[in-house]
Amino acid sequence: MTPTSPFPDLVALVEERSTALREAAATAPDPAVRVPGCPDWSLRDLVAHLGEVQRFWALVVTEADPSGPPSRERHGSTVPQSDLLAWSAESTRMLGTALRAAGPETPCWAWWPSTAAPHTAGAVARHQVQEAAVHAYDALESLGKPEPLPAAVAVDGVHEFLSTGLGALGAWPHRPARVLYQAIEGPSWTVDLSPAGATADPAASGEPVTRIHGTASDLVLLLHRRIPLHAVRIDGDREVAAQIRDWTGD
Repeated sequence: MTPTSPFPDLVALVEERSTALREAAATAPDPAVRVPGCPDWSLRDLVAHLGEVQRFWALVVTEADPSGPPSRERHGSTVPQSDLLAWSAESTRMLGTALRAAGPETPCWAWWPSTAAPHTAGAVARHQVQEAAVHAYDALESLGKPEPLPAAVAVDGVHEFLSTGLGALGAWPHRPARVLYQAIEGPSWTVDLSPAGATADPAASGEPVTRIHGTASDLVLLLHRRIPLHAVRIDGDREVAAQIRDWTGD
């Protein structure tokens, strides 16, 4: 399945969600407040993390070398400067510039297997939308003001996680299962879990053993372990839903 948004829109969403994170951080009475979705981090740590991630992927996309990640020497310093929010904004600018210069089909290195998603700048942009969006949610949640992910982000985010996130985990360690994720907004996504790993958009044969219902935003946040299982409706084998949650947390 291709992204629901064209490449230029994906880049714009990376920028928009990164801005949302910074705006939340700018209003925090204390940047040392803990982040519920990343309990080992403060809000300042969260902002720094996203900036470091964006600088790394800007370099990956610019180098356009699918054979491996950039060397440590090529990374340079990723330590945030004293003005963290300005440094973060520059990180986002660097990533946006690199993605627009490359275009969606430029090959590059990626940590996920090519069977899960292409090793291209387009796939990087798609994944970075989710990175920025979920961390913007984290920032707002740390202030006690969590907001659903925007629809354009969430609808694509379910499939992106099922294909790329689960697809990178290797063999499913439990009994094979087919799972349906059904968004209240209408779209649905199916994934098969087996010793061969996770297969999104499997061949149409057999009924799901587990059906998970919620808004697209809630489905993404569930997959990223930001909300509990009881926040969505689960029909069928609930144990499989719990096994997926444990698997993604390993």
